[in-house]
Amino acid sequence: METLNRTGVTEFFLKGFSAYPALEHLLFPLCSAMYLVTLLGNTAIVAVSMLDVRLHTPMYFFLGNLSILDICYTSSFTPLMLVHFLSSQKTISFTGCAVQMCLSLSTGSTECLLLAIMAYDRYLAICWPLQYPVLMSRKLCLLLVGAAWVFSLLKSVTETVIAMKLPFCGPYVISHFTCEILAVLKLACGDTSVSEAFLLAGSIMLLPMPLALICLSYTLILVTILRVPSSAGRRKAFSTCSAHLAVVVLFYGAIIYMYMRPKSKEAHVSDEVFTVLYAVVTPMLNPVIYSLRNKEVKEAARKVWSKSWSCR
Repeated sequence: METLNRTGVTEFFLKGFSAYPALEHLLFPLCSAMYLVTLLGNTAIVAVSMLDVRLHTPMYFFLGNLSILDICYTSSFTPLMLVHFLSSQKTISFTGCAVQMCLSLSTGSTECLLLAIMAYDRYLAICWPLQYPVLMSRKLCLLLVGAAWVFSLLKSVTETVIAMKLPFCGPYVISHFTCEILAVLKLACGDTSVSEAFLLAGSIMLLPMPLALICLSYTLILVTILRVPSSAGRRKAFSTCSAHLAVVVLFYGAIIYMYMRPKSKEAHVSDEVFTVLYAVVTPMLNPVIYSLRNKEVKEAARKVWSKSWSCR
């Protein structure tokens, strides 16, 4: 049975907004523009954090990794989604579906861990300023980021392999614009309990636990800031973590809205549109938030820009 399944399933049809061609034509220029801004904005953040020596700190090292994650996440599905907006052939190969699923799971999982690491970094910087250079050493930064990437990749590969080895029932139509694992599992004919158990365990490790660490870090940060005697000192301390806090609220707020709200029996196109916009808008807003809320990033960007023009 499994052999017949593996040889029989060669591709999936991504339903997306195929029933709404006018909406697809509307979303194409909108998502194209946002994807371009995402690539340019996050690439600029990575370039500036590497080229400006003043930004060679743990905070901007983590920010650079966050920008790389956003580029990888959006690039895992947006180009194909844009092609499907203008094409009647909305198919993806079995292997391509597995790769897309693994990449989106891996980058999303890594971002959950990285946001928690960044909150811990802000906690050390504000609550333990004198010991901060020793506590958050270059070696520890590399270890934390490397562990987040490797753990998320191994988890995602495991979840993808278990899901894609299941027997699937035709027609192979995925009611999503990407190979989202929950949408793919709806096509499975066999027992999905093992796959669902892995997803549940992964969700607990990567959603409530990092969020709890973030909340604890910011609670301790708030207590420390309120003890600062001068209002100028409190504003300066809060400004160093306000951008990260905004990104956390945006990231987890959208996840909670999409996955924890009551599910209606009928799928609404507005929910699908929100999912598309969230997937494209969030990575686009991250560099915008950090550049607008951070004077160091703006000054470094101006410095790099002026140098590039003077060289010409």
